[in-house]
Amino acid sequence: MSEPITWAFPSELQPNADAVAFDLGAALDAVVALRAEIPDDAFTAEALGTERSGNGVVINDEGLVLTIGYLITEAESIWLTTNSGTVVPGHALAYDPVTGLGLVLPLGRLGVAPLPRARVEEAQLDDDVYVIGRGGRGHALRARVFARREFAGYWEYLLEEALFTTPAHPEWSGAALVDGAGRLVGIGSLFVQEPDGDEVVKGNMFVPSELIDSILDGMLRLGRADRPPRAWLGVYSAETRGGVVIRGLAQGGPAELAGVQQGDVVREVAGEPVDDLAAFYRSVWRLGPAGTGVPLTLSRDGRVTKVTVDSVDRSALLRKPSLQ
Repeated sequence: MSEPITWAFPSELQPNADAVAFDLGAALDAVVALRAEIPDDAFTAEALGTERSGNGVVINDEGLVLTIGYLITEAESIWLTTNSGTVVPGHALAYDPVTGLGLVLPLGRLGVAPLPRARVEEAQLDDDVYVIGRGGRGHALRARVFARREFAGYWEYLLEEALFTTPAHPEWSGAALVDGAGRLVGIGSLFVQEPDGDEVVKGNMFVPSELIDSILDGMLRLGRADRPPRAWLGVYSAETRGGVVIRGLAQGGPAELAGVQQGDVVREVAGEPVDDLAAFYRSVWRLGPAGTGVPLTLSRDGRVTKVTVDSVDRSALLRKPSLQ
């Protein structure tokens, strides 16, 4: 069950029903509270916790809920709560590590109308946009999209185009980013600090919701996107002036087994120089899908070390959702 929400934005920061060009009440109601419980021995339990809470957005007439995938990865149980107080269990239908999106199938009737969706290119993003979290108008915020650009995450994650909003807020996991016409354009992912002109701005990164369109059929039929799984090395990396540095390793992951060490600097992938995270990931994925051997040239304590990492499908390490 979702815990009571006691905070609220100041009224002057909230969207005003009389000032927006869409049905604000319907948009607010399309966002539900999501709470997930994960077994203690799950692969992601240590990194992401065993109790996760956030938001989800109803996207079709059957009540299908779109959210950010890390909330539901390896979930043993999920509860969805509407603004009217209806609580129903949910099933973690699918998680896509490439986009970061997840789908939850409600195992009961939510009684909520879906939020219409828009592609980023057709969305009204130049003026006010609105971020909507669980709990109604008090948990919705007028915001601004200050950037649309590539995003590379330390956990072997890359988006060609992400949306960045301000002001920042820590409660936007799975929240809805709505354009000026009241259409869903993004799903909340992370709190970030990103450049905006000459300043570094605290904000939130949103995954474009349109990314679900091309993989929805596979997610519904197969429980995953209908594409070959990406090669995963099991490294947590960061960009520095010296290049791409390995900051951590997944315990028992492919890179650790191949002899990669924390503090190594990645110089080349299969002979191709890399100097940032995006280039590193693209070089790995260009070699082939999960199961491909990935030759790395590393700098370690001033010496050059070469290893080959036998990549795997990260999803194969995760607990599969099951209906009780």
